[in-house]
Amino acid sequence: MLFCCGRGGAAYPRLEARHQPSGLNSHFAGGDTFAAYVLRTREMLARAHAGTTQSDLEKIVDGNAPFELKPASFIPGKNKKYRRGILLTHGLSDSPYFMRHLATFFQQSGFRVMAVLLPGHGTQPGDLLDVHWQEWARAIEFGADKLAEEVDEVYLAGYSAGAALSINHSLIDARVRGMFLFSPALEISQRAALAYWHTLYSWLIPSAKWVEIKPDLDFYKYESFPKNAAVQMYVLTKLLGARIKGHGLPIPTFVAASLDDATVHASATLEFISRTSHPASKLVLYAAESAVLSPEISSEKIERVNSTFPERRILSSAHTAIVMPPEDAHYGEAGEYVNCLHYYPQDMDKYQACLDKSNEVFQGEVTSGNLDKGLLRRLMYNPNFDGLKDSMRRFIEQLP
Repeated sequence: MLFCCGRGGAAYPRLEARHQPSGLNSHFAGGDTFAAYVLRTREMLARAHAGTTQSDLEKIVDGNAPFELKPASFIPGKNKKYRRGILLTHGLSDSPYFMRHLATFFQQSGFRVMAVLLPGHGTQPGDLLDVHWQEWARAIEFGADKLAEEVDEVYLAGYSAGAALSINHSLIDARVRGMFLFSPALEISQRAALAYWHTLYSWLIPSAKWVEIKPDLDFYKYESFPKNAAVQMYVLTKLLGARIKGHGLPIPTFVAASLDDATVHASATLEFISRTSHPASKLVLYAAESAVLSPEISSEKIERVNSTFPERRILSSAHTAIVMPPEDAHYGEAGEYVNCLHYYPQDMDKYQACLDKSNEVFQGEVTSGNLDKGLLRRLMYNPNFDGLKDSMRRFIEQLP
């Protein structure tokens, strides 16, 4: 990675070809059927990554492509083939790979499963420079429509930005019978609001269009992050906040979140769950045993899960950890990827030491308290994933 001088002589990575739009992926393109949409998207991903080795290309396409699963056993619907179906939506800068383990769980639980790829994702970070959140909403609308053709009951599941988009769609689509939300992006960092104003002048300086310029070594998640992506999420969350205040939240809703989340505000998730009115609605909250919650939140709606494992050097849960089991080959406990981006490029010595898997490090959310304890990797898996599945099974048993 080449570096140049920024303001005051500070070093920052140079922009490269991946930081420009590919021209393939800023708008949503559906299809007559969900299968046709999957095929078209896989072909687009193969073109976008054409310079990649064949073995890596197969991994990249498989991990970033939308997908569908049919349950091995299920309850037939009254009017459609299946009683229940669920649409899965990944997070900002992520990919459908993050929804794969949840998809398997829902498949085993008798759901017809569909998962979309949000426009701007899966190709190169520059494709998020021009995308608008309405294009993401179009992907959700398409998926819900295709799912409704096959199932009596439509459910939505979303991670982070995908959770916000799922809530937004539920407020305008009466077919949605319930939701599963993971690390929901209901209120995001104030930096996103600042990015909104920075877009007024960033056309003058190409690097000013970016919040972060990173190595982009991961197959399934962008590491560089443009301001436009932050702006689109800021606009979406502000609109969603206004819509939630004007609507009741009567459908059963399952939420899993970390109190230590450094990407979104956990307080907004707690407020959201307090507004849900269905008796089955539940929040699985990962937090240290010593953490104190507001007494205004009904304890009946919250299932607290201890997020610290001192014997495994896990200091807390993290925004990035909720939906991934320890066994995942890429992000799991012995996975091939480790997240050390918080050190790049400000402290390259710590960045390299963090990447070295032979070094003993802490894991958890990137908070000042955790960073003060020593070398830290951002936690990418959920040590309590089996417990999360048990909680979801109990929730599904209470569905009407």
